[in-house]
Amino acid sequence: MKLACLLLSSVLCLAVFNSAQAADGRSQIELDAAQRSRCEKILRDALKSDEFWPAMHAAESLTQAGFGTEVREFLPPKLLTETDDQRRCGLARELVRAGDLPRTRLMLDILASSNPHGHTHACESLYKVWQVGDGELLRKAMTKRDQPKQAMMAAAALARWGDQNALAFVRSYVRHEDGELAKISAWILARVGSASDVPALRDGAKKFSDPLTKAYFEHALASLGDEAGRAALVRNLDHADSAVRIYAGEFSIDARAVEAKSALLKRLDDEVLDARVRAAQALLVLAAPAPLGREEIVVNDVFAATTANPRYSEGSILALANNRLLYATTEFIGRGSDFAKARIVATESADGGRTWGERRVLQENVGQMNVMSVTLRRLKPDALFDGPIGFFYLVKNGPADLNVWFRRSDDEGRTWSDPIRVTDPPGYHVLNNDRVTVLPTGRLLVPVATTADVNKVNKFESHVFYSDNLGRDWKRSTNSVPYEERGAMEPELLPISTQQLRMHFRTQLGHIAVADSVDGGRTWGEAKSWSIRSPEAPATVRRIPSTNHLLLVWNDAYTSGTDHGGKRTPLTAAISKDDGHTWSFKRHLETSSEQTFAYTSLVFHEGRAVMSYYVRDEKSGQISSRFRSVPLPWFYQD
Repeated sequence: MKLACLLLSSVLCLAVFNSAQAADGRSQIELDAAQRSRCEKILRDALKSDEFWPAMHAAESLTQAGFGTEVREFLPPKLLTETDDQRRCGLARELVRAGDLPRTRLMLDILASSNPHGHTHACESLYKVWQVGDGELLRKAMTKRDQPKQAMMAAAALARWGDQNALAFVRSYVRHEDGELAKISAWILARVGSASDVPALRDGAKKFSDPLTKAYFEHALASLGDEAGRAALVRNLDHADSAVRIYAGEFSIDARAVEAKSALLKRLDDEVLDARVRAAQALLVLAAPAPLGREEIVVNDVFAATTANPRYSEGSILALANNRLLYATTEFIGRGSDFAKARIVATESADGGRTWGERRVLQENVGQMNVMSVTLRRLKPDALFDGPIGFFYLVKNGPADLNVWFRRSDDEGRTWSDPIRVTDPPGYHVLNNDRVTVLPTGRLLVPVATTADVNKVNKFESHVFYSDNLGRDWKRSTNSVPYEERGAMEPELLPISTQQLRMHFRTQLGHIAVADSVDGGRTWGEAKSWSIRSPEAPATVRRIPSTNHLLLVWNDAYTSGTDHGGKRTPLTAAISKDDGHTWSFKRHLETSSEQTFAYTSLVFHEGRAVMSYYVRDEKSGQISSRFRSVPLPWFYQD
């Protein structure tokens, strides 16, 4: 597999350097066996300590050092007996960090509760583990300006997911006269800020004389790569104030301060438990390769075409409860035609898509031609990395016999139920990859484009099959949506409200077209142009949880009179803040003229847009399936 990791264009200015690498070029320290063993012992002892927050920091540290299984085994009994909401947030947070993602629900439940005691801690914990749910609770918390600490922590969580208004709100406090509020802003900007924040942070480091407040600004500067800040951080590891030493140890990680090794080793003998924990944590993390950077784009041809398998296409990605990514796609055998033999294969990643494990077959070819075009979905509307997973795919027997089938997993994709047929009428029913929608009501919606025989009547109408009982039974929408020329092809559904839906689909007229439903998909109105130019290729639209904006990924090109309206390049992204009436922040994901790109899948996970799409080499005709993970702030850059 070829892995290309690119940094975004908005990297730090010349006065600062990439915080993943020290000034001397090093990004990793070396620990001998005795040093490593001592760090691990400090953390394991601290985990069992009666000092609650140092124990949580030890849990965090053990997870980062690769011992998340121990954390997942040790903390649940404590969570069962804990009654304080602040501590419950801490326990849930560390379980999520250790790979038990469904515990995210507890933090959101505490934030939603009538008891305000745990609200700020819930926001902070969600921020720390890169979770926002659907964003609604955090957006509400950010409006509570009479509770600025809570509002700032809510904004911090949203800012990690690309919300520029939330980031501006955090920045508005960095020059505040109240040192308590200013230092919280600095603490947040250390992780979500940029080079533009350095001047204000430098001013804060000069303005406040209180050692701990001053240290917050110095450590934020260090995390953003400022050399004076890094030097101050190393000095602060020997500070007389234990709180300053503790935070210096914590932010040694964010700054990748490998030059602090000697000072961190000294802190292993600190009289304060939390200082020992943070030093041990920093040493173990700095001895490992730098983790995925917040500005890093991961690009990986996970399923590369070969002579035996000349096409991998139409994929879907799902975050599992253990924080692994499950990536499924269609593997064609021998030929790359839509009518060639094919099956559904999958692989998993434990590191955000940098590397991938062994492949396995999710669905063997049970069709006379193939099975293809996979969608993976949580089936319940309130699912937070838990509950049943739906697996939708096409079974193709011929040009007049293509149907959607559905299987269910209750064990995170390890096993699957017997298949259920979704599309009952005869005909050729096209469901694109990664297209199934789950409404807040629990209704499952499968949008398909249908023709009687693709060879004889190559004109499609789009409609919807829906289920109100988790896929056991399916009904068809009352009417279909027609369109000119080859018709309404390859539809996708965008929820606007509980009952209102927008169907967008591929056309031959040089634009994307849309039709609306106001009754949950049972009936559909007349189709019209969406005024977005496009070749004859599918688009993908999703709602970003943190901002509630729409993200569109499509081919922003059209050449009248050419096959398919021109090549499927570039692959472009754009943002709409008004439910698709206008679009801004247009940026290209792919621009090659020697390749084409289409059939995008898209999910949001830990502040990133996680995508797959096909990459067709125009010379050989071979198609690979590419993974791309992009930090959400990238999409908001002009």
